[in-house]
Amino acid sequence: MDPIVSIIVPVYNAEETLRRCIESVLNQGFTDFELLLVDDGSTDSSAGICREYENGDRRVRVIRKENTGVSDTRNLGLSEARGTFVQFLDSDDWITPDATSLMVRAARDSGADMVIADFYRVIGDRVAHKGDIEKDGLLSLEEFAGFMMENPADFYYGVLWNKLFKREIIAQHGLSMDKTISWCEDFMFNLEYLRVARNIVAVPSPVYYYVRTKNSIVSQTYGMTTLKIRLAAFDEYKQFYMDVLDEKAYQKARLKVYRFLVDVAMDGVVLPKPAPGTRSLKAADSPETLDDDWDL
Repeated sequence: MDPIVSIIVPVYNAEETLRRCIESVLNQGFTDFELLLVDDGSTDSSAGICREYENGDRRVRVIRKENTGVSDTRNLGLSEARGTFVQFLDSDDWITPDATSLMVRAARDSGADMVIADFYRVIGDRVAHKGDIEKDGLLSLEEFAGFMMENPADFYYGVLWNKLFKREIIAQHGLSMDKTISWCEDFMFNLEYLRVARNIVAVPSPVYYYVRTKNSIVSQTYGMTTLKIRLAAFDEYKQFYMDVLDEKAYQKARLKVYRFLVDVAMDGVVLPKPAPGTRSLKAADSPETLDDDWDL
C-alpha cells in the first residue's frame, strides 16, 4: 500500500547534520510515511549515510543523481513520491516528534488543501518560536492572502518545510520548482499551489527546527540575488493578488502588496540578533518552553 505521507529531503554534502535530520523523521510517533533522500551528487559521506539508513529501514528510499541544484532535486523527489500528502525537509534541519502527525490530523479534520505550521528558528544554541496566523479553523484563500499580505517576506509563508501539500493537487496541475532560479523558488511554488488550493488551515504548534547560519545558502543568495530576479518574484506575487482579489479589493490593498519589494530587499541580508528572553536550545526541557520570539 502507498504511504500516507512522502517526506522529501534534498541532500548535498550534508554529512555533519544528515543523521540528525533523518533520525528526527524516523523517530516520529507517526509511522505511515516514506522518506525520500534525494542525493544531489554529494561528494562527502552523505551518500553512504543515506544508504545506511535505507538498509536499516524499509520506509527510506535513496535516489541518487548528478548535481543539478536543490529545485531539480525536489522535483525528482516529487516525481517519485507515492504519498497522499507531501512534506519537505532540508538536510541541516530537523522536525519535532509530532510534526507529521499534527499536520496530517489538521489536514484530515479540516479537509484543507494545505496545512501551514509554526516553527522554531535556531541560531547557534538559541531558539525561538516563529509563527503568524493565530486564527483557528479553515481559512479561505482570500483570508490566507490577507494574512500573507501583512508579512509578505516572512519565512512562514515563503518556505516549503512548514507546510503539508496534497500530492494529487501537485500532480493534477503539473506544479514544480523552477530550476532556473536559485532564490525564491520555494515561494514561487507556494504561490502556484495556492492558486489552485481551495482552503488552508494553520497549526499553531511548531513542527520544525530551522537552523540559520551566517554562511547558509539562504543568507548568501538573499544578499547576491539580482534585482531582475527580485522583480520577477514581485511580479508573481502581485499577479497572485490580482487573481485572488477583485479589482476593488486589489486597489485598496495595492500599497500593502507593494510592500513586498521592501521586505524582500531586507530579509536575510543581516543576521538578526536575539531579543532578551530567547532560550538556549540545549537548556530547553520541551518545545512548550521555547515560546519566545526574535524581532525579525
